[in-house]
Amino acid sequence: MAATASTGSTVKLHYTLTLEDGTIFDSSREREPFEVKLGAGQVIQGFEQALMGMTEGESKQVTIVSDQAYGPWREELVQEVARDQLPAELPLEIGRQLQASDPQGRTMLLTVIEMDDQSVKLDANHPLAGEDLTFDLEVLGVH
Repeated sequence: MAATASTGSTVKLHYTLTLEDGTIFDSSREREPFEVKLGAGQVIQGFEQALMGMTEGESKQVTIVSDQAYGPWREELVQEVARDQLPAELPLEIGRQLQASDPQGRTMLLTVIEMDDQSVKLDANHPLAGEDLTFDLEVLGVH
């Protein structure tokens, strides 16, 4: 009998992530299968829950609401900063991601969403915040 995915299992799988508008955001199909240890906090909550109980060879499609994915998009995570507060050599363009550290020393990504000669508007929301995510999952193995 095939092993069933549960907390502590390592699951090898292929996935395709599609956004609400039908755009394929990511897929493992053109590269090595993805491996995740369930219960280790390696993936978003909804993805892990979707894998629980699956067995080798099983496929399914699941939609994970934003609350169980990357959370809601939050206005308070958008900040405008004066250009002179950023290093002059920093290449800035709309959509560019910058790394910064929060007060606890954790690395965070900031995306440039607007800019002019005086200021830059940075968004610290995860790029998929506020999105419901649809995953096509195919389990290749459970160990």
